Parts: sequence; C-alpha cells; structure tokens
Amino acid sequence: MKIFKQYFIGASLLAALASCGELDNYDAPSKKLTGRIVYNGQAINVEKGQVRLQLWEDGWKTKAPINVAIEPDGSFSALLFNGDYKVVIPQNDGPFMKLTNDVTQSDTIALTLRGSTEMDIEVRPYYIPHSATFSTASSKISVNFSIDKVITDANAKDIEYAALYINKTRFVSKGVKLAGGEATISGGSIADLDDVNLEVNIPNIVPAQQYVYAIVAVKVAGVEDLIYTPVQKIEF
Repeated sequence: MKIFKQYFIGASLLAALASCGELDNYDAPSKKLTGRIVYNGQAINVEKGQVRLQLWEDGWKTKAPINVAIEPDGSFSALLFNGDYKVVIPQNDGPFMKLTNDVTQSDTIALTLRGSTEMDIEVRPYYIPHSATFSTASSKISVNFSIDKVITDANAKDIEYAALYINKTRFVSKGVKLAGGEATISGGSIADLDDVNLEVNIPNIVPAQQYVYAIVAVKVAGVEDLIYTPVQKIEF
C-alpha cells in the first residue's frame, strides 16, 4: 500500500523561506486549486489516500513536490501561491493511463495559477464498474453490476478480480471494511461483463445498526490501485 503525506505548501517553498528567516513574513497560500480526475467528464472513484497529484513549482532552488491527495470521489483541492506549476500524476498511481497533454507533449500539465482555479484532469481507465444494483435478503447483501472495458488496444490489461466491500461508515474500500465484509470474483470467472454478481453475508455489527455502506471495485492485473463505484447506503 502506498503511503504519502499531503502538503498544501511545497517543501521547497518552506525550506527556501525558512533558510532566509522570512517564513513569518509571508502570508499563507490562499489561491485554491480544485478539480477532478475524470474520463469523458465522469469522475474516477479511487481509494482514499492511495492516489495523488504532484505539483512542481518553478523558481525554487530546493526541488520537492507538493503532494495533493485525490479523494474517493475523484476530487482534489489545494491552497497554493500564484505561480507556474507542472502537474503530474506519479508513475504507478491510479487505475488508469495518463493522457498526452497537447501543450507539453507529455503527461505533464503546465499550470499558470493566477487566482483560484478549477481544473479537471482527463485520464483513461482500463475498466469502469458501473450500474451497481444492491439488494438484501436472509442477512446477505447482493449486487449486480456491469464493467466497461475502456482500453482495448495494445495497452489493454486483464481483470484480476472484481470485489464487493461493505462497512458501517461511508468510508469503505479494500483497505477499510468490516471484518468479513467482502466478496470477490476472479477476472477469469466473469462470464459476462454486463452481468456480474457478488454476495456477502452481513457480519455482526457492534453497536447494532440496520444499514451498511457498500461499494464495488475492479482490480486490474499489474495495476496497484482499484477503481470503484460511488458508495451506496444499504438498509436492511
């Protein structure tokens, strides 16, 4: 599992100011950069704390990135100073391929920040799980869903497995779930991507509650991060 820290002020900036003894003489960054990771305008759902952007600011002697976390709903937000930045998604982060930027002719995005800015970043996921329909019966939660295969060229990859996860709060993922609150199916066992079914027993919840939160995910072979559907509250 990847672990990284989120910085709203770049380490390079702090180091430069601190070395000059001038840190207290500068206002805090106040320009807000917001946006989403999207495919055809649709936000890409990921696991909290596992995918990030890196912003590299030109002009500072000490080079260190500003790490900006991608939230589970695909959104991101950071407070910055006005300036010129290079925006990248680190290698091996995300259940998707990065696209070539028309300006830089690479997967790096040039950002000139002059005031608060909203910017979506387009990517190409290998697969997208969608249309999850949940039902409950006999202390079980079942889900039927579809998976779209987006990348079909030489970059295509197989599905390692699809999964259903449940938790007692809306923070639910592979890494955050109830004990016993998961069901999986291997990619080789999926006969029809338009008709995938999973079922999980509802475990004992303490203190008792009559609902859980559920999510569906797809793990792509050779890709660390999973892609998810939006979280749904399931009452029983």
